[in-house]
Amino acid sequence: MGMTYKKRTGKEMRPESPSTGEGTKEAQVLLGAFNRLRVVKRVDFGLYLDGGQDGEILLPSRYVPQDTRIGDEIEVFIYLDQDERLIATTERPLAQVGDFAFLQCSWVNEYGAFLDWGLMKDLFCPFREQKMRMEKGKGYIVHVHIDEESYRIMASAKVERYLNDAPPPYQHGDEVPLLVWQKTDLGFKVIVGNEYAGLVYRDQLFTDIHTGDRLRGFVDNVRPDGKIDITLQPTGRRATTDFADTLLTYLHDHDGHCDLGDKSDAADITARFGVSKKTFKRAIGDLYKRRLITILEDGGIKLNK
Repeated sequence: MGMTYKKRTGKEMRPESPSTGEGTKEAQVLLGAFNRLRVVKRVDFGLYLDGGQDGEILLPSRYVPQDTRIGDEIEVFIYLDQDERLIATTERPLAQVGDFAFLQCSWVNEYGAFLDWGLMKDLFCPFREQKMRMEKGKGYIVHVHIDEESYRIMASAKVERYLNDAPPPYQHGDEVPLLVWQKTDLGFKVIVGNEYAGLVYRDQLFTDIHTGDRLRGFVDNVRPDGKIDITLQPTGRRATTDFADTLLTYLHDHDGHCDLGDKSDAADITARFGVSKKTFKRAIGDLYKRRLITILEDGGIKLNK
């Protein structure tokens, strides 16, 4: 199959769109990714799409959008069928080539495990790519890639080798997408921006999280080794402003009163609002300076009329 590749991190190969300069005659499809392809032929069992150098690619009838006509362009995901031929689908998998994802093991045979990634054909993870033998019904964090030898889309549970070890382009306070990776003695390892390793420390956990959760987080610090310290709450002034608005809404919804104040126990504050006592006290100070609340003698606060 006529596809080109590039190295993204020095550890993996990913499909690359071909050059659009002079001499390029036909586009190439990206395996394990979404492509926008033109309908060139209708048959009893589906549509054939123009795959450029890779020839015509079947879109089975069950996936054909209603009222699709010859010449239309449609977005499809390209993968390999049971006979290792390119095939298209309009279904959306849980991961594409280059993605990290939390996938459930559907079944296991003598060659490896097969993971449910939302398509009719399960995603293969050979034993050599497993940290521990996968078991049916359990979920695992994996990286989806194209195997250089077999040219098949595969999964690997050895995710460390696919993380980017270049300096991350983040600064303190940046909001980032997270995939919760695994629990450690220090807290939880997370994958930041589908590319970098990060850590949420235990003392930053004000709500329960679990492996496979997808969250939004904030960069607290980028360490010299490239690892990223993550907090699940906004930092600095943004944290104060965001939670002050939350606390104001709480007061409006609770007859203008909250029995917790800046002298309250940190555990009670975290249990009620999911933030640190420091953030809570700053928000109270912010609302007090804006003359929106009164601090009560019993330690609570009330909304000013």
